[in-house]
Amino acid sequence: MSNITNNDLFDKTGIDYIDNFVFSQKNPWDLLPLIGNYTKKLVESGMDGFTLLEEGILIGKNVTIAKTATIIGPCVIGHNVEIRPGAYIRGNVIVGDESVVGNSSELKNAILMKHTQVPHYNYVGDSILGSYAHMGAGSILSNLRSDNKAVIIHNEGEEITTGIRKIGAILGDHADIGCGAVLNPGTIICKNTQVYPLTMCRGVYRANSIVKSTKEIVDKK
Repeated sequence: MSNITNNDLFDKTGIDYIDNFVFSQKNPWDLLPLIGNYTKKLVESGMDGFTLLEEGILIGKNVTIAKTATIIGPCVIGHNVEIRPGAYIRGNVIVGDESVVGNSSELKNAILMKHTQVPHYNYVGDSILGSYAHMGAGSILSNLRSDNKAVIIHNEGEEITTGIRKIGAILGDHADIGCGAVLNPGTIICKNTQVYPLTMCRGVYRANSIVKSTKEIVDKK
């Protein structure tokens, strides 16, 4: 795979405001600098079936928000979403329908597409999570290099220069990240791929595979 496109990683959700944005760009990392302005426009223009919870925060129907959750706008929360105690949403975030943001999980500048689960002690910064993607307890999407330079995506010996200083991870549809795993900046987990607990990931991991360790990847049978 010489390139990684949004069409490779995601199927359309049927949620127009998410699909229109995600598939407006070819590569997933190109979406990250655009999330904030797009989310702000959605909030300011409003959408049918959504209400303004407070300034900068637009929510859909049947949304459950724990009293101890903190939400900073601009933020759009879709229908049937659960925001659990201690969740911290720091702005520039879109949470798609039927998703879960769990206890002590932190999100900033991120998109959860549909039925996405970030349920326990997770950090999701500058990232895009596909439909039905799941993060195990304590798994982290690191978004900043230790040398503070722009993130480079490593893909089969090729280095993709993004020019972007903060990139977390991109999880394709149905990606499953094990408990305690750490995904280094610019990691891409393709569709239907499972990462074992406590694994450190770096680079691009092909679809329909199991990541048993940093460099041990097998195809799903």
